[in-house]
Amino acid sequence: MKAKLLPVLILASLSAGTLSANAWAATPPKTLVVVQTLDDIASLDPAESNELSSIQTVPSLYQRLIQANRDNPAKIDAVLAESWQGDAANKTLTVKLHPDAKFSSGNPVRPEDVIFSYTRAVTLNKSPAFILNVLGWEADNVASHLKKIDDHTLQLTWTANVSPDVALNILSTPIASIVDEKTVTPNSKKDDFGNEWLKMHSAGSGPFKMRVYQPHQAIVLDANPLSNDAPKIANIIIKNVPDPASRRLLIQQGDADIARGLGADQTSALQNQAGINVMSIPSAEQNYLAFNTGNTANPLLANPALWEAARYLVDYKGITQDLLKGQYFVHQSFLPVGFNGALENNPFSFDPAKAKAILEKAGIKNAAFTLDVENKAPFITVAQSIQASFAQGGVKVDLLPAAGSQVYARVRARQHQAAIRMWLPDYFDAHSNASAFAYNDNKGSTVAWLNGWKIPELSQQTLAAVAEADSAKRLDMYTKMQQELQRSSPYVFIDQAKTQVVLRDNVKGYQQGLNADMVYYDRVTK
Repeated sequence: MKAKLLPVLILASLSAGTLSANAWAATPPKTLVVVQTLDDIASLDPAESNELSSIQTVPSLYQRLIQANRDNPAKIDAVLAESWQGDAANKTLTVKLHPDAKFSSGNPVRPEDVIFSYTRAVTLNKSPAFILNVLGWEADNVASHLKKIDDHTLQLTWTANVSPDVALNILSTPIASIVDEKTVTPNSKKDDFGNEWLKMHSAGSGPFKMRVYQPHQAIVLDANPLSNDAPKIANIIIKNVPDPASRRLLIQQGDADIARGLGADQTSALQNQAGINVMSIPSAEQNYLAFNTGNTANPLLANPALWEAARYLVDYKGITQDLLKGQYFVHQSFLPVGFNGALENNPFSFDPAKAKAILEKAGIKNAAFTLDVENKAPFITVAQSIQASFAQGGVKVDLLPAAGSQVYARVRARQHQAAIRMWLPDYFDAHSNASAFAYNDNKGSTVAWLNGWKIPELSQQTLAAVAEADSAKRLDMYTKMQQELQRSSPYVFIDQAKTQVVLRDNVKGYQQGLNADMVYYDRVTK
C-alpha cells in the first residue's frame, strides 16, 4: 500500500511547493529514490553547472559528442558523435554526428545544436567556461571556430597550443553538453541564451528529462525513451536531505534506494547490515598539504628541507585507515589513480626520526608554522593528525580552523603559511592537474601561484606536454613531472578519496566513476 501511495504523495507535495517528510514511504519498483544534499546547486544549465550535485545530475539530462568510457575512463566513447578525425597540425576536429540522435523533444541533434551549445557556454562565461577557454575559445572568437559542413558533419578548430587528445578530453566534460537550440531559443530572455530557463528545466538528449526541480527540495526526472541511452527505470527522485543521520535512517528503513554523503562512522555501521550494500568507488578527489613559499613572515616555508622532512611527518596510514576509516587511501602524486600516467608508488611513510635528521642537517631548529584548514571533516581530522605527528618530529603546527569561505579567501589572498586543501580535476586529462601544480602563470589562477612557487622550467614542461601530439611521449612527460614534484615541491600529497555510496540490495546496475560527473542511473533496475 505504501509503494502505491508514494508517487501520488510526491506529486501532491511537489504541486504544493514542498516535499515534506510525511511524503516518504517504501519506494515503488519503477522509481529510484536518492537522498543526498542538493543545497550546493546554483543551476542545472550545463553551461553554468559547476557544483558537485549539479555535475552529478547533468549527465542524466544531457549528452556530449564524446564521453569518457564508464568502465575505463582513459578511453573515449562516441555518444552523439558517430566518428571524428583529428588533425594536430591544423588544430582541427572533424565530427560526424550520429544520424539517429534525438533530443527529448523529438528534435534531431544537428550541427547547429553543437555550435549553439559551445557558443552559448563560452559567451555566457559562467564559472566552468574556463575549461573551454583552454582551447583558446573566447566570446569574441568562438563562432569562427565552429563550422557546419553538412547536415550531419561539423568542423571544430582551436588556437591554443594543445593536442587533439586534449581537445577531445575537454569536449567530454559537462560544459560541452549539447542542448536543443529549437527548444531553448524560445525560452531565452534578452541575451541569456535560455540560461534562466535552463536553470530549472532541461533540453537534452540524455537518458532522463526533467519533470520538476524545486531548489533545496527535490529533483524529479522521467525516463527519456528517445535517448540512445534509454533507461531501465521510469523515474528518479533526488531528495535534499541535509542531515546525514536522516539519510542513514531513510536507507535503513527502505524509504530510500540510494544514500550519498554519509560520514565514515555512519557508513561503517551499515557495512554488514541486512538489505544494505556499500559501494566503495575510487574518486579523483585528493587531499594535500601546501606550504606558501612566498610568505615573507615565515621564510622557513620556502626551504626545500622543510618540504622533504614534511613528507616523513605525515601519518598516512593513521589518517586513511584509522581516522577516515577507509574512505581514502594513501596516494602521493598529483595525478590521481585512474588517470593515464598516474604514479602509484608511495615512497614516503611516517618516520619522525628521519625527518629530524633532515631538519638537523639543514640547520633548522624550532620549526613552526600555522595551518589553515576548513573546520569540517575530513580536513580538520587530517589537520589534527598533522599537528600531532609533526610534533613528534619537533615541528610545531598551530591550527587555524575556519569556514570554507574564509579559508578560500585567505589562500586566494596568499595570506596563509600552510593549508590543507582538496583538489578535483576539472576534466579527464593530466593537464587539468599539471596546469595547477606544475605551472605558475603569474596570473593568480594556479595552485603553484597561490603558494608562491616560482617554477619557470616546470611551467615550460607543462606547456610542452599539453601540446605534445604523441600520446606515449606525453605520458612520459607527465611521469617525469610527477617524479620531480614528489622529489621536491611545496606540496605533500596525502590521500585520494573513495566515494562511498549506500544502496538497498535490490538496486542493481548503478555505476559511478572517477570524476564527479560519472554518475550513471540509466542501467539501474530494482
